[in-house]
Amino acid sequence: MTAHHFTPRVALAVIIANMIGTGVFTSLGFQLADTSSGFVLLMLWVVGGAAAFCGAMCYAELGARLPRSGGEYNFLTQTIHPALGFVSGWISATIGFAAPTALVAITFGKYLHLVVPAISSVTAAIALVVILSLAHASNHRRSGSTQFVFTVLKISMIVGFSVLALFLADGQTAIRFVPKISDAAEMTGSAFAVSLIYVSYSYSGWNAATYFSDELENPQRSLPWVLLTGCAIVTALYVLLNFTFLWVAPADALRGQIEIVYIAAAYAFGDSVARVISAFMSLLLISTVSAMILAAPRVLQTIGQDFRAFRWLSRTNEDNIPYLAVYTQAAIALLLILTATFESILVFSGFILALNTFATVVGLFVLRRREAGSTETFRVWAWPLPAVLFLCLTGWIIVHIVLNRPVEALAGAGIIVAGFVMYYLFRNKT
Repeated sequence: MTAHHFTPRVALAVIIANMIGTGVFTSLGFQLADTSSGFVLLMLWVVGGAAAFCGAMCYAELGARLPRSGGEYNFLTQTIHPALGFVSGWISATIGFAAPTALVAITFGKYLHLVVPAISSVTAAIALVVILSLAHASNHRRSGSTQFVFTVLKISMIVGFSVLALFLADGQTAIRFVPKISDAAEMTGSAFAVSLIYVSYSYSGWNAATYFSDELENPQRSLPWVLLTGCAIVTALYVLLNFTFLWVAPADALRGQIEIVYIAAAYAFGDSVARVISAFMSLLLISTVSAMILAAPRVLQTIGQDFRAFRWLSRTNEDNIPYLAVYTQAAIALLLILTATFESILVFSGFILALNTFATVVGLFVLRRREAGSTETFRVWAWPLPAVLFLCLTGWIIVHIVLNRPVEALAGAGIIVAGFVMYYLFRNKT
């Protein structure tokens, strides 16, 4: 790791930690309400991983050809229109990172409170955000080391839990993992699409490294490897975890429940050990909060570089860390923790983030048409199939949200309109 850059392994750690949050540990109970097929349930995570991989390939080409921090803000600004880029950055700052950061921090606080009742969940959540923000606002070495250590811990605990549970459990579950012809109809129905919304949200974060590509060593070469490797590792971990949950615990015990890890651990190891494992698994959330605090401020920094009204957000310390953007993002997350208003935001955040990535992949088609002869950087394999598959699946999710959750879709539209208003108010102040 050089003085002012993150190594590819740190970027890979950021992607893995960003993706593995609360979703994979809580969503299975709700998915079981609509299906009892283990094969279909595992295919949810396979399809979600395939979509993320296709999206990561598109982002890898965009990042290699347009190497600048900011993620979708940078890509949409350069491919389609600066207004879309600004709105994307606005979404990332207000919804994409701050709200999930607050949610995960509070979840961590609640788990810690169960283990140490003297510590309130809110105090623990605030302390976590503050401590990690101070670490990531200091220098690249401390920031990168913090992220890498917590991510290695996360992967080790997931694999260790799964292997021990599968080895020690009797396999009491009666759920079916062998596919049937009837599964095909189930996988094209509305229940599968609704479940895929939550799976897609669990996979969000596969694009995290594009937010700080300016600070990545040799981004044109390392960014594609980081994005694709991160998606592949997380997909394998998600399938392993869900197979473990379904194998060690009866579906009836998991259905409708949130504490999936505790229930599965109780069936595999007993109640006393399950409490310890649940406490340790809660530590996995630290790396998720850490990854969001590392990546998110780079969007604010890039906006600050382009808009005079927000120029202060681009200010960096002697190690080239955008410390004011880090503290600003932390302040937004802390406000959400204290007011708990983030819960209403998270309901429709999947809709907004899906629109964000959909528009960005469309931007790759625009870039390809505009610079048809460019072949010196990474290019999507089997073009345009991965991009078309990603757009079809993401579009399918967006349509189902609009049809089945119109209130959340309208709320998301309001956030987008607010972003456009801000852009046209400040566009001449660059």
